[in-house]
Amino acid sequence: MRVALFSGSVYGTAEDVARHAAKQLEAAGHSCYFDPRGDLTALLAHHPQALLGVTSTTGMGEIPDNLLPLYSELRDNLPAALRGLPGGVIGLGDSSYSDSFCAGGELLAELFEELGIRQIQPMLRLDASESVTPEADAEPWLEAFARALAE
Repeated sequence: MRVALFSGSVYGTAEDVARHAAKQLEAAGHSCYFDPRGDLTALLAHHPQALLGVTSTTGMGEIPDNLLPLYSELRDNLPAALRGLPGGVIGLGDSSYSDSFCAGGELLAELFEELGIRQIQPMLRLDASESVTPEADAEPWLEAFARALAE
């Protein structure tokens, strides 16, 4: 299955998780497109059959600046080509910010719902206050995601 990944990152951690996810999904037999600076035209040009969004949270619970243009394009255009696709969201945050913990991921999950993307498993929430290995922490979730895509 062709999986398009995108990420929103402040310090690069979400981008690292997305790169690791692409490698893991490819090892499971899926082909992946990931461009951390990609736009909607580039994403759609790869004719994705599934989407995976990985984002940290910034400010008062917002999407990071580098993901905001793609997020806005998706929200404003609601591309029909994405409706009904399987997808998933990995949200990164710090639970010490309880009011905005993984809020960027929540915004992305809400956008997926608006787009008609079927989240094939619940959003993964990675907590920076509990772990320093988010790539490894995401692996079990990614294994389940890859299996669900293959079904």
